[in-house]
Amino acid sequence: MILALWEGIRDLSLTYSPPTLRQLQSVEMEVQSKTRWCLALAAFMVVTFISVVSQTTQASHQEFMRRLAAVAVERTHHTVRYVSDYVRITYPDGDVPADTGVCTDEIIRSYRAVGIDLQKEVHVDIVHNFAAYPNKARWLLAHADSNIDHRRVPNLMVFFQRKGETLSITNRSEDYSPGELVTWDLGGGVPHIGIVVDQKSGRTGHNMVVHNIGEGPKMEDVLFNWKITGHYRYYGPKSE
Repeated sequence: MILALWEGIRDLSLTYSPPTLRQLQSVEMEVQSKTRWCLALAAFMVVTFISVVSQTTQASHQEFMRRLAAVAVERTHHTVRYVSDYVRITYPDGDVPADTGVCTDEIIRSYRAVGIDLQKEVHVDIVHNFAAYPNKARWLLAHADSNIDHRRVPNLMVFFQRKGETLSITNRSEDYSPGELVTWDLGGGVPHIGIVVDQKSGRTGHNMVVHNIGEGPKMEDVLFNWKITGHYRYYGPKSE
């Protein structure tokens, strides 16, 4: 039996012929070709996936801005007295009395109508990044205050810069789209804020702005009435 096995091995060794250089090169070229094809396919799949995600995100953002502009317009049907008093409110989801408020309260209420609590989002960021906000320098505060921090325009400006998108400030009305936020200096360092909506002014053709400058929420053609100090988009907290 051992002899038969040995003779079989000997016969194989006698019939074995090592591959030629040309054959080895041919195999190597085939492997390289298949590798390139696999890499190209993988790259195509990654690019396609990124494109689909990007388009889905863009569509979601556009729908969010449309909804935000719509609820801002709806706010103009509410009667609100301009009251700037400091008020202790609950946290989170706290609000001053519904028939009172200032310019920032229209922003807060509009965002809350689409499911985003700016009181909570601003407070959490100030707690963790107090030095980034003007609380100490402007109001001599030593700690965050969930009753008032989110109701101050300078704080909202910092928050939108940190957590949203800061957009260009221009004198072209077409650069300001529905759902975007605009801040102004009314003069003497008095800040103001409003939301751009999708209703056009019959006089200038500009997108109108919903804001409260003293007579409750109004939709007016005031985009360029004062010096613009900020221009932002904010879609809400990013998912972890």
